[in-house]
Amino acid sequence: TAVSLIYLFLKNNFPELSVKYYIPDRYSEGYGISLAGIDFAKKNSCSLMIALDCGIKAIDEIKYAKEQDIDVIVCDHHTPDDILPDAVAILDPKRKDCNYPYKELSGCGVGFKLLQALSIEKGIALDNLFSFIDLVALSIASDIVPITDENRILCRYGLKKIIENPLPGIRAIMKQLGILGEKIEVSDLVFKIGPRINASGRMTHAKESVKLLIGKISENLIDKADTVNILNTKRKEIDAIIRNEAFEMIKQSADYYTRKSIVLLKNDWYKGVLGIVASRVVEEFYKPTVLLTESEGMLVGSARSVDGFDLYEAIDACRDYLENYGGHKFAAGLSMKKESFKHFYKKFEEYVASKITDTQLEKKLQFDLEISLSEINWQLFRKLNLLRPFGPGNMTPVFVTSALRDTGKSKIVGKHNDHLQLFLTDGKQEIKAIAFGMADKLNLVKHSQIKICYTIESNHYRGESSLQLFIKAIFDDTQNK
Repeated sequence: TAVSLIYLFLKNNFPELSVKYYIPDRYSEGYGISLAGIDFAKKNSCSLMIALDCGIKAIDEIKYAKEQDIDVIVCDHHTPDDILPDAVAILDPKRKDCNYPYKELSGCGVGFKLLQALSIEKGIALDNLFSFIDLVALSIASDIVPITDENRILCRYGLKKIIENPLPGIRAIMKQLGILGEKIEVSDLVFKIGPRINASGRMTHAKESVKLLIGKISENLIDKADTVNILNTKRKEIDAIIRNEAFEMIKQSADYYTRKSIVLLKNDWYKGVLGIVASRVVEEFYKPTVLLTESEGMLVGSARSVDGFDLYEAIDACRDYLENYGGHKFAAGLSMKKESFKHFYKKFEEYVASKITDTQLEKKLQFDLEISLSEINWQLFRKLNLLRPFGPGNMTPVFVTSALRDTGKSKIVGKHNDHLQLFLTDGKQEIKAIAFGMADKLNLVKHSQIKICYTIESNHYRGESSLQLFIKAIFDDTQNK
């Protein structure tokens, strides 16, 4: 998204410039600025390179670029080291000396701020920049940054743009998904549009997604959307295989119950999906997690954290055993030599065990308010809508309702029979709900009084609108009869 934003803005507003883009191959070049990318810039007579969502630690690479008479601007949002690269400009809200008031911009968001300043400096109407704000919203959702303060504003207007007039590439994906013209939420970006755009980088090369995002109406973008959709399907298949293997390795581990962290290595894992799988592991086992595989003679991988524990500091504490690393509190990437693995394995656990609290290792289900079914109405839903867009830092309000029973119509649904469609009553009113992945709760629902934890959403079908509950948890409430 960041590359597409900068490329489209410069091409539209500075037609006299020769603008090229370069996406490193994550498998042969790794993440961030690469020497091959600098050579590409030199070959194409580029005098300026803008590094997006990377570069804050690329000291040697930027030194090499300078030797090639190429200036570098870094737009990054990852945590920097004490020593910064010798770039002509470094935009990173996490710099210790940065006085910008908001620190949680996405990588694309930092690029957006660069273009905003450039627009003001050059007298370019900001409408030209805002025409690409859907890319910023997509990056905010995909980067899993807090949707607070400036991010919330950027995301809100970006969602509005996606609904009303999305960029052609985004439109092609939405058409393929059957959601063109529908109301779009952050969850649609996170679970539907974003994964398709990210799939090419995970499975083949991210330039395929850039081609889609910068494509014009006249181009056959449906074919490009089909390509990323096929890659996303393949990604999900590989994701499921590695997830199952990781879960089994954890369950078979002799020291799982004594360790405060999870570190797994399997040489044939596909590194493009390790971040996704690491998130799944954290969801299931709720411990700071590092997944590693072998690539180009090195061990590379991704790490994810639990709420409240600073993963970056834990990784940084192991820097003596790492070749490269970067990230933030909740997510990181890293690489090491094979012989360093046992040392990293030990050091990471020692650090986590010394810093993490028992409370941080407890998976929490938090709710905002206990209400009755009679309070669930369109008036409440409209008030909740004023708080949108929801996401990290501004989560969807979660409610609890007690003393409910099945009306007799609740049933298992879904292609794989793993979801529950619920029809519940408190004796006075009835309401419909969906519980994803909770088919095992049917017996409880059928034979007990229950308490539910849920969010409230609208459901539109064949021109009819209704409110529906999205269940987060179901509890036996028989003792409160």
